[in-house]
Amino acid sequence: MNTVSNNKPIPAVFCWSGGKDSSYALHKVITEGVYEVKYLLSTFNGVYNRLSMHGVREELIAAQAKSIGLPLLKVYVYEADNAEYEQQMNATLQLIKEQGINTVIYGDIFLEDLRQYRENKMAAIEMQCVFPIWQVNTAWMMNDFVQQGFQSVICCINDGYLDASWAGRIINTAFIADLPTTVDPCGENGEFHSFCFDGPVFKTPIPITIGEKTYKPLLIKTTNHPTPIKDVGTKGFWFCDVLPDNNNL
Repeated sequence: MNTVSNNKPIPAVFCWSGGKDSSYALHKVITEGVYEVKYLLSTFNGVYNRLSMHGVREELIAAQAKSIGLPLLKVYVYEADNAEYEQQMNATLQLIKEQGINTVIYGDIFLEDLRQYRENKMAAIEMQCVFPIWQVNTAWMMNDFVQQGFQSVICCINDGYLDASWAGRIINTAFIADLPTTVDPCGENGEFHSFCFDGPVFKTPIPITIGEKTYKPLLIKTTNHPTPIKDVGTKGFWFCDVLPDNNNL
């Protein structure tokens, strides 16, 4: 197990999705001071230059990193299959290890199979995993997220859980109250994904505007996400295009 030596924080890399869970977990890590995050690490679709799964534009993830004050490492995948994802990720993590960084931090909350997948893959390259918000009550966390002043917009919706009207909504007390009981408050089962644009982890807010909504039917070959999509009648995903507000950058 990682321990602090001579009161020096342990160097780590943070797997960054740009959403509410990542933002909340990173803020917790920075506040506690046990780990020193040296890099944010994000995976992008190299064809579209968008964040895998969430569909957020690469430039917005870069703007987050700049506001946080951490360098962003980018992993690109082009074929959207798990083998390519693992190959590219391992290559990047080997470079990180050469800098004496052996710890990877994730914002996962309760998906046991996903945690096991991550721990197995990191153990294979002799790196350790840290899950700072593991098994936190998601209803409590969402309320605390809002109370601390974080702001996040819904950028992706699984239509097996929610309809298109949820895409583009801001996470606030009304959003939390409106969620069906079948949906985890943090969307931890893949019900929705978000882009965080303000909060205590950022030095300045990320100026954004809300663009158009698009629907993408579910394909057999869908994602590099290691956990299969739960069968809840999902036919596809609604994406809300979050745009940089260049007039206020």
